[in-house]
Amino acid sequence: MAKLRKCSFCGRSENEVGLLITGLEGCICEECAEQAHNIVVENQVHRPQPTALSNLPKPKDIKDYLDKYVIGQESAKIALSVAVYNHYKRLNHPGAEDDVEIEKSNIIMVGSTGTGKTLLARTIAKMLLVPFAIVDATVLTEAGYVGEDVESLLARLLQAADGDVAQAERGIVFIDEIDKIARKGDNPSITRDVSGEGVQQGLLKLLEGSIVNVPPQGGRKHPEQQFIQVNTRNILFICGGAFDGIEKRIAQRLNTHVVGFDAARNVAKIDKSNMMQYIAPMDLKSFGLIPEIIGRLPILTHLEPLDRHALRSILTEPKNSIVKQYIKMFEIDGVELTFEDEVLDYVVDKAIEFNLGARGLRSLIETIMMEPMFEVPSTGVKQYVVTLDFARKKVESANMAVLKESTEDK
Repeated sequence: MAKLRKCSFCGRSENEVGLLITGLEGCICEECAEQAHNIVVENQVHRPQPTALSNLPKPKDIKDYLDKYVIGQESAKIALSVAVYNHYKRLNHPGAEDDVEIEKSNIIMVGSTGTGKTLLARTIAKMLLVPFAIVDATVLTEAGYVGEDVESLLARLLQAADGDVAQAERGIVFIDEIDKIARKGDNPSITRDVSGEGVQQGLLKLLEGSIVNVPPQGGRKHPEQQFIQVNTRNILFICGGAFDGIEKRIAQRLNTHVVGFDAARNVAKIDKSNMMQYIAPMDLKSFGLIPEIIGRLPILTHLEPLDRHALRSILTEPKNSIVKQYIKMFEIDGVELTFEDEVLDYVVDKAIEFNLGARGLRSLIETIMMEPMFEVPSTGVKQYVVTLDFARKKVESANMAVLKESTEDK
């Protein structure tokens, strides 16, 4: 009796499948072939492909996309849009006939917590044609100490590129909380600063462009491990940090420059409510970033503090605004959710009172909506209106005074 052929992928015999395709050393059934085809198509869709310059999103197109998700922050959006567009141009024109080589322009964004630094990075990652990775600088330590090596940044980028080194070498890395690796004093450290200055020294080779040995699975290096070599020359680095307290350093610097008969007039011109707009590289140096790092982050931009109008817009206007997310969640259960305008004004007032920024909006809405999200799906109602009295009752009963005290202590 002839031996039945079997699919080399699923193991089913030719009697159990409709069609069995025979190769030199194996067989594949029609279902496995179709599944393999879908995997190949999906991989091609998600993997960034080199794009002609004429098809690249222009800076205005990139900013228009950011405007759909992020309220305000015009200067930061423009700086990001230009940097990303120039990054694409560098990738499409790696060498020029006249020997003019375009250097990459790494960016550093400075802004207080809750102003949208990470949101800008996450939003721009959605539309990019190159691999994009967001990493946190707080977990990094100097090589040989507990924590992650700086090379782990590139391991995340490799994962975003599905392990394709060539694609990873064209990617963009956003390093969040860059201010947390500032050295502890303005003077060079004479002792080990393994999570501050030591990490900055390690980042230098990545920012300037060099061939780096990256552990394939991330994490710690060890001698027996096989490394993947990644050239960082064409990788764009975007850094973001709150730099808490840097406003005082800016104010001190501005005051030292105010001398002479026009002193009072110049002081009056300074907008004391938004000192971050006057930030300069020397302020980053006095905060604790080493000059070599600052020199490799040539574009310095700031994020504006969010006023009441901006916070109110954040609640409802972006494409994925907080209110729209809750309306969508209730819509899935067949419930039409609406908020009274007074509720949104109340939430904004509380966020300003507690000095929480945009992050506080989500926390406050979550506090108000916890009981409705628990009760409404079981009631069978088709409409639910959040009133001001209900919102005030929920916020006051949540012991928000404790939250207010904790923010004031910072």
